[in-house]
Amino acid sequence: MVVLNKIYTKTGDAGETALGNGARVAKHSMRVTAYGTVDEANATVGLARLHADGEMDTQLSAIQNDLFDLGADLCRPDMEMDAEAEYPPLRITPAQVARLEAEIDAMNDALEPLRSFILPGGSHLAAQLHLCRTVSRRAERLTVELATMESVNEAAVKYLNRLSDWFFVASRIANNDGKDDVLWVPGANR
Repeated sequence: MVVLNKIYTKTGDAGETALGNGARVAKHSMRVTAYGTVDEANATVGLARLHADGEMDTQLSAIQNDLFDLGADLCRPDMEMDAEAEYPPLRITPAQVARLEAEIDAMNDALEPLRSFILPGGSHLAAQLHLCRTVSRRAERLTVELATMESVNEAAVKYLNRLSDWFFVASRIANNDGKDDVLWVPGANR
């Protein structure tokens, strides 16, 4: 259980922050940038949920929780030390990746195949889901870059890769099962 009695601590005033293992790093470090972008993605999901209901809202709620798990995963380096940690670090699991894949497949079954690229837009929810997609794609790129420098949970990278696909397919569902997708017309304004 997390207890936050005091919101500001002043410990970051010199441009450093603490990771999940207690190590202090620059706030601009690649690890902090990666999990900060995951937090940003989570905020965009919160905006999308303002327009979602039913099963879509339930799935987006689960994704928000997963994104907090992912942030906790990324803020805790030294995966090889997990077994020795006082508290087992929270890590994204293959089961969370598999759940996204199953949801993508189920949503995609309701859609006609794409015959054109689509533009971000359509309904309010679809537009928000496209924003979620692009921010999660950025989080993925940063996490992949982090993985070239430091140890990163492989399932975390896979989760982010599937997540942007999930948002893409969900945006089509939000656009009347793809019937109201905004199609790209190459060279339309030449």
